[in-house]
Amino acid sequence: MADPYSLLGVTRSATEAEIKSAYRKLAKELHPDKNKDNPKAADKFSAVTNAYDLLSDKDKRARFDRGEIDGDGNPAAPFGFGGGGGGRGPSGGGFESGGADFGDIFEGLFGGAGRRAGGGFGGGGFGRQAPPQKGANVAYRLAVQFVDAATLAPQRITLQDGKTIDLKLSAGVETGTQMRLSGKGQAGPGGAGDAIVTVEVKSHPFFRRDGDNVLLDLPITLDEAVKGGKVKVPTVDGPVMLGVTAGATSGKTLRLRGRGFTGKDGQRGDQLVTLQIDVPADDPAIQALVESWQDQRAVRAHLGV
Repeated sequence: MADPYSLLGVTRSATEAEIKSAYRKLAKELHPDKNKDNPKAADKFSAVTNAYDLLSDKDKRARFDRGEIDGDGNPAAPFGFGGGGGGRGPSGGGFESGGADFGDIFEGLFGGAGRRAGGGFGGGGFGRQAPPQKGANVAYRLAVQFVDAATLAPQRITLQDGKTIDLKLSAGVETGTQMRLSGKGQAGPGGAGDAIVTVEVKSHPFFRRDGDNVLLDLPITLDEAVKGGKVKVPTVDGPVMLGVTAGATSGKTLRLRGRGFTGKDGQRGDQLVTLQIDVPADDPAIQALVESWQDQRAVRAHLGV
């Protein structure tokens, strides 16, 4: 059974941040989109995702460290108890099936760093049947369009059984965000496992992301820069009109509040619009204008030139 620590390349004393960092690095390297000619990469991607799923859950990690579950999150094989009188209770007598709480006994045994006790308990031999195993978890990748991620638009995913479900994106969603769909994994005697959906936010032709803010370089014409006025600007919520002051320069950044991504605190970021004056290369009217006019300002004086 694969050890989740070994799969992620971390030690057993690794912090939550170290485990998350290791997973992100491996997920990026093994992502199916980057390994289309390597079918084994998908299996490795699924394995490290399951490993991260286990180690990122404090309860599951603790149970694994105590030897109560294996690397797939399934209950570890129970101890077998044979005949003989090797085991003794607190009073010196053998354990009886009707007396002690064997749930506590097993918890204590598994808590001993995975040590196995030799011999049997009591006189007649006592065994505990393992609970039915749940089915394995199944890893999915969900590609989300940039605008959908920013606006938290519902997403549809097709599961391995052919059924489709609608997912609600969580605030703060980003590439690497995982969502758990309980009972949507493989079937098992103890119930179905879970589906682990890893989100990948796609890039956009002209929007960029900076934290919860959306960045945009906006071309404007020379006359719009000189005269100022209203210009149409695309946003993740649709086009809006933006006021440009007269005498605007390239590099000036304007803010559209509440037009960014929704953060984990539920507040939306802003859209930051950087103006870029687009001057035509061969326009006779502009050439004639500058022939009769020259800017006498020392615009590069602050640069020492």
